[in-house]
Amino acid sequence: MFGIIISTILWEGIRTYSSILQNLIKSEKLQMVSHLAASISHEVRNPLTVSRGFMQLISAEISTEKGKEFVSIALKELDRATDIINDYLTFAKPAIEKNEKININEEILQAINVISPLATMNGVEIEQIIKDSEQKQYMTNGERKKFQQCLINIMKNGIEAMKSKGGKLQIHLYSSQGTVKIDISDQGVGMSQEQINRLGQPYFTTKEKGTGLGMMVSYSIIKGMNGTIHVSSEPRKGTSFSLALPVFLLQKD
Repeated sequence: MFGIIISTILWEGIRTYSSILQNLIKSEKLQMVSHLAASISHEVRNPLTVSRGFMQLISAEISTEKGKEFVSIALKELDRATDIINDYLTFAKPAIEKNEKININEEILQAINVISPLATMNGVEIEQIIKDSEQKQYMTNGERKKFQQCLINIMKNGIEAMKSKGGKLQIHLYSSQGTVKIDISDQGVGMSQEQINRLGQPYFTTKEKGTGLGMMVSYSIIKGMNGTIHVSSEPRKGTSFSLALPVFLLQKD
């Protein structure tokens, strides 16, 4: 009996130490990314902006279709690089800088409008569902621009997970125990539990050409709004992101 007690204590000690070590490693990674983002993002974004401006001027002078195509590709790549830099900047400053009232219904509709062309290109149908018997306008506090970025990031990931076969992206909006919940579900490739556990960590991504920054940013934004993200998924069956945010006002239409 004494040996069992000692073994149990040692096992619990090892588990606690391992958990602390993992948290320390994760914290150091996050801190490193944050410092790098803060120190170089502004300096890198400025020359990108200048380069894009000159590329647009060159495009106006080019007469051949091939030349215009090359410039168009270059501009798209510059925009992609700028998006990555912006993700780093958001991750470096996850705190809400401009606290304002956000109409969640309106922000979801705006995100759907932005992402709809990508959905159409990949044969994905977007469906929005409000579960209350009477439609309500859900309000929360946060920074509208960052919240919009979070919604677009998650919706974009869902669409890209279905790009090989198409499917349906569902957005469920409802209230539960003083919070508003947004469930964004896809019918894509899904993830294992190990992959779910690593979501939001620096440089982890399930995409071939991804950086993992978009999901890191999304987690940081929701955390800054005093909310949570829960992920459930099954390989080859799809993934569901459930965002829970505090509600400070419910208005009937």
